[in-house]
Amino acid sequence: MTDDMDDNRFEVCSELIESCRAELSKRLVGQGEVVDGILTAAFSGGHILLEGVPGLAKTLAIKSFAEISGLGFKRIQFTPDLLPADVSGTLIYEQNSGRFSVRKGPVFTNIVLADEINRSPAKVQSALLEAMAERQVTIGEETHPLPRPFMVLATQNPIEQEGTYDLPEAELDRFLLKVKVAYPSPEDEVRIVKTNGRAVDIPLMQILSARKIESIRKLVDSVQCDDKIVEYIVSIVNATRPDKKAQKRQGEISKYISFGASPRAGIAMLQCAKVQALFAGRSFVLPDDVKKSAVPVLRHRIVLSYEAAADSVSTDELVEKILDLMPVP
Repeated sequence: MTDDMDDNRFEVCSELIESCRAELSKRLVGQGEVVDGILTAAFSGGHILLEGVPGLAKTLAIKSFAEISGLGFKRIQFTPDLLPADVSGTLIYEQNSGRFSVRKGPVFTNIVLADEINRSPAKVQSALLEAMAERQVTIGEETHPLPRPFMVLATQNPIEQEGTYDLPEAELDRFLLKVKVAYPSPEDEVRIVKTNGRAVDIPLMQILSARKIESIRKLVDSVQCDDKIVEYIVSIVNATRPDKKAQKRQGEISKYISFGASPRAGIAMLQCAKVQALFAGRSFVLPDDVKKSAVPVLRHRIVLSYEAAADSVSTDELVEKILDLMPVP
């Protein structure tokens, strides 16, 4: 595929995506959902949060994607003693000139791996808010644009509570997707064990580039979506917001939700649905594309109530119930 794409651009793009999957599968065994999540975020211009217990190759997946992307890459290891300046940068006083100069932090790159992001307190996590939403960082009185493309790929451990800090809702909402990294099947685990932990040494070819990713993003924008499907997306997002009308319409769902998803969720679902169409080589969105995107887009944007905790109801289950209730166009 050329950087400018040819006339069969949707078909060619689908073939390129298959090449990315094949290359990443050399290291990542049985993690197709993680691979597709990362590619979806990259081609949508969004950020992704990977959640899973230690040892499931979350960091390896992100580093491997950075290798095939041909983009700048930096890793930030989040720890309790990290400072905001360690992420975004700071002003340095130079005695010789008597002036302050800017020392840019590791966030000034194309791909940022925010490893174990929930190990740092809120003041450090908030250092990423401006970067994730506006693709810029303010240091002192000056605002500096970030390189393009720019994306944050964060990891977190769901089972360890000591020394961790929950991500605030404002930051969670800035992640396009939250993908849960599952344990591999026994067959896949046999292949993983045979690598003796040396999967990172398997060489990967560069498949993408900044220009290719930008071309794919423009192609995503050109994917057609009928107004009925947009209304379907809005109805799903609206169903996550508890109110009296929703209580009557949705039965018991509303009592399990304290706060629903913002309009940003609808935008994210539309973008992800368009990428799903692109995965299939289509130039238009189908309702199934929306259904595939709903859970990873909404699972981190819904705040559950005490009733949900008491009844052991998860956000994934609630989203699936909403999808069952909503009429499909």
